[in-house]
Amino acid sequence: MIRCSAWAIRGVCHGVDCGASCGGGSAGVALPYRKSNGQSSRLCFMGHLLMENRHGLIVDVRITHTTGRAEREAAEAMIQATARGRPVTLGADKAYDAAEHIARLRAIGVTPHVAQHTSGRRSAIDGRTTRHPGYAISQILRKRIEEPFGWIKAAAGLRKTRHRGLARVGWMVTLTAAACNLVRLPKLLANTA
Repeated sequence: MIRCSAWAIRGVCHGVDCGASCGGGSAGVALPYRKSNGQSSRLCFMGHLLMENRHGLIVDVRITHTTGRAEREAAEAMIQATARGRPVTLGADKAYDAAEHIARLRAIGVTPHVAQHTSGRRSAIDGRTTRHPGYAISQILRKRIEEPFGWIKAAAGLRKTRHRGLARVGWMVTLTAAACNLVRLPKLLANTA
């Protein structure tokens, strides 16, 4: 099977060497992504960060292609690599409230502290999780993940990448996340002294 070396929008291929299926993701090129209805599609990669709650330091960074399940798949891969058999919790927003995602997290020993998505459907998070006080704390602390994203985009200048390809953008974001941790360390050390 020949794969297209470019990208497709609404099933129409916009590249060269188009064969039976268009799957630009394997070539390392950015795929179109639309954040919400009414906005234009943009060619981009998705950046994922895993942050520990106690100090707000970035623990893991991943860059993926833009697919409908990229956020959940990256979260599962990052938490599985970090947990190493220890009991951990994972706080996330309501986009992660999908039954198969919650089941996979529980299967690897992670307690999902995911915000309930109850508008028009049934949430996969039930009373087993929400009754504990740790769930409420995780829901407050999970909003801190936006701080490194804001710093990476604004102060570090990664709103637009200067590289092409998943590997090059990946190392750039990883380096920037390490710099974000280094900026945060003096503040943490000052608080402990």
